[in-house]
Amino acid sequence: MRKILLVFLLLSFPIIAQPPQKPTASEIYHNLQKLNFLGSALYIAAHPDDENTRLISFLANDVKARTAYLSLTRGDGGQNLIGPEIRELLGVIRTQELLAARRIDGGQQLFTRANDFGYSKHPDETLKIWNKDEVLSDVVRAIRSFKPDIIVNRFNHRNPGSTHGHHTSSAMLGFEAFDLASDPTNYSESAKRFGVWQPKRLFFNTSWWFYGSEENFEKADKTNLVEVETGNYYPSLGLSNGEIASLSRSMHKSQGFGSTGTRGNQTEYLEFLKGDFPKDKNNLFDGIDTSWSRIEGGAAIGAILNPLEENFNFKDPSAMLPSLLQAYEQVKLLKNDHWREIKLKQLEQLILDAGGIFLEAVSVTNTINPGQSYTVNIEAINRSSFPVVLQAVSTTGGKKLDLPSTTLEANEKQSFEVSITSESTGYSTPYWLNEKGSLGMYKAPRDLIGLPETPASEKLVFQLGISRSTVITEKNILYKRNDPVKGEVYRPLEILPQVTSEIPEKVLIFSNSESREIPVIVRAGRENITGTVTLQHPNGWVVNPAQHTFSLANIGEEQTVIFTVNPPADQSEGVLKPLVQIGDRFFDKELITLDYDHFPYQSVLMPSEAKIVRLNIKKEGDAIGYINGAGDAIPESLKQIGYEVTTIEPEEITPENLSRFDAIVVGIRAYNTVPELAFKQNILNEYVANGGNLLLQYNTSHRLVTPDLAPYSLSLSRDRVTDEGSEVRILAPNHPVLNYPNKITGLDFDNWVQERGLYFPNEWAAEFTPILGMHDVNDPETKGSLLVAKYGKGYYIYTGLSFFRELPAGVPGAYRLFANLLSLGKERNE
Repeated sequence: MRKILLVFLLLSFPIIAQPPQKPTASEIYHNLQKLNFLGSALYIAAHPDDENTRLISFLANDVKARTAYLSLTRGDGGQNLIGPEIRELLGVIRTQELLAARRIDGGQQLFTRANDFGYSKHPDETLKIWNKDEVLSDVVRAIRSFKPDIIVNRFNHRNPGSTHGHHTSSAMLGFEAFDLASDPTNYSESAKRFGVWQPKRLFFNTSWWFYGSEENFEKADKTNLVEVETGNYYPSLGLSNGEIASLSRSMHKSQGFGSTGTRGNQTEYLEFLKGDFPKDKNNLFDGIDTSWSRIEGGAAIGAILNPLEENFNFKDPSAMLPSLLQAYEQVKLLKNDHWREIKLKQLEQLILDAGGIFLEAVSVTNTINPGQSYTVNIEAINRSSFPVVLQAVSTTGGKKLDLPSTTLEANEKQSFEVSITSESTGYSTPYWLNEKGSLGMYKAPRDLIGLPETPASEKLVFQLGISRSTVITEKNILYKRNDPVKGEVYRPLEILPQVTSEIPEKVLIFSNSESREIPVIVRAGRENITGTVTLQHPNGWVVNPAQHTFSLANIGEEQTVIFTVNPPADQSEGVLKPLVQIGDRFFDKELITLDYDHFPYQSVLMPSEAKIVRLNIKKEGDAIGYINGAGDAIPESLKQIGYEVTTIEPEEITPENLSRFDAIVVGIRAYNTVPELAFKQNILNEYVANGGNLLLQYNTSHRLVTPDLAPYSLSLSRDRVTDEGSEVRILAPNHPVLNYPNKITGLDFDNWVQERGLYFPNEWAAEFTPILGMHDVNDPETKGSLLVAKYGKGYYIYTGLSFFRELPAGVPGAYRLFANLLSLGKERNE
């Protein structure tokens, strides 16, 4: 499959969980072309999926430039179309989706410490929450470390307040950092570590969209615009640039950005902002020496390597090994540290690929503890006639393994089994989640800032004698198994704690004074482990027993212990925290795994805890039907307060099936993601007319499966209120939805998280009653966050309030209001 072939486009950027590379001759040739181009480009935007994959692929595969995408955030504040994960876990997913995209389009991936706290209407708000100085320092750091010749901003820095504040902020920071990166007095720490750098030119990746229409763009003065043709076809890869870009774009699966491949001419426009304007407006690198001659001592290396392109032997790439090895020795002597390290890594990989030299280190277990000994199987094979000797293998700490120097005869596999003691002290988990950050910023160790993921700590260093050269290359130690369906499956070797624990329910709602049994699951991270578990709790709550003992024989084995938790009489909130003790050591982490097909298996360690809420709440009705949309945790939340929730599949939406429910809730973005709803709305309307309650949560106006969401006219907009603490005005104080069975007041809107709501309707029929008014600072009041209409004997409710965030976060007022929505029209049961 061509999609699989493209995995090998990325040569110099390590991905910790990827299987060994096995490139074709065409891909080796493609990477040879990249080796001979000494130029770099940095693309800057705010979120995963903001990047223009067409331009990134063009720069990496057509121009052959070393190309990176700097995403200021990891997309933590977005929505998730493939699962229930939000916030930090969604940030991990979207990080991995970016890495998957870069493996396809050939780019590298960088980040800052900025946290995607949700939609922002103005960069002033964004930069205040982010801490502008810290994020700007990270952008400057990225420029100094990557050293791009050109920078491309995705967004316009000159129109604050006209679009997402994160978008404009990314452009403003890129614009400012362009000059700051060359001054050693600015952010001196990164200047000392990476040196200063002045990019040659800065562009804004514009298009007709930024001009309002194609007609406006046609009329615009294009004197300051540079045009590049990005629709070219690459015979060595068998794909057009547009096809690569679409495959890359489609990796953003959690955001629903599947893209169809395109072929033919495609023009990108870049507006020149700063630096040296190119004389050749069709060449972004015009006037920049991108040959080997740009660095001292490079001309002689170019004289060796450039002819290899012209005389490339597709039948036998190993024919160029003597020249590659000659260049390799000269690159070692380069005085330019930056390019020396980059080109050494590229040459090391090309030498291995051209010689068909396969090296692999596979652990017999997929997890270990820090300092643990484990078994690794090493495979080495030379599939060329060129003489190769495996001289030594060592750990990254410098400890040589007890292996003989072995000649790798042509196509004869050599296998070794060795015991290794881990030199690691930390765990395999996203480094930016190790410490609690702020609303707008993650914390990270200085040496890891900007990296996409935590570097693999378990590696082996292979020392090869090839002709008269010594080639040294690192390989991550991986775990490999055979799946009966998928075949060979790789996973990262992960370093995890001896024991982890979890409370399955992350929010525990006590709707009355009755006690509840709370399970705590203890999971073994090594064999033969015994200890105790206690449950830390807030004042006023009572937990019995004081502790449990446990004993686990095997790795991965679990034991569930039960604590009885008694709530206080009055409303209260707090946190339960399991604490596991083994000997004199304490463990307080939960292990969360992310297992999706489009990126490597991920283990995430988070604080083991659950929010507990003693909630004064009443409700009417019991049976709730739930039609899933893009994925949320509302059903689990409703079960917490005593509802019986049943998932309704699209084919089960029939009058007979719906009649047994007191209310039906439709999940977020269902009318964007469930095609069958286009044909089921009449049945849902009939359900309401017969006395049911139908509650629709937010949808976007883009790609609706039907415009008829309601029995009356209703138009969605992009109206939203992003300040979760903004004032809420009650517009219909006497409406039953605010009075039964719970009295809703302004206090019920305290302590909401991330936002009030999004994509509110802005036009609706007179039959609808707007219930709440709200607005962000300097914005007009919106009244479409909660609309209720009587239809026949029942009620139709449309809400853009972010219940999908508030209920899983255990916000009491959100629960009380949601219960009222489900209880509409049931006053007779009082």
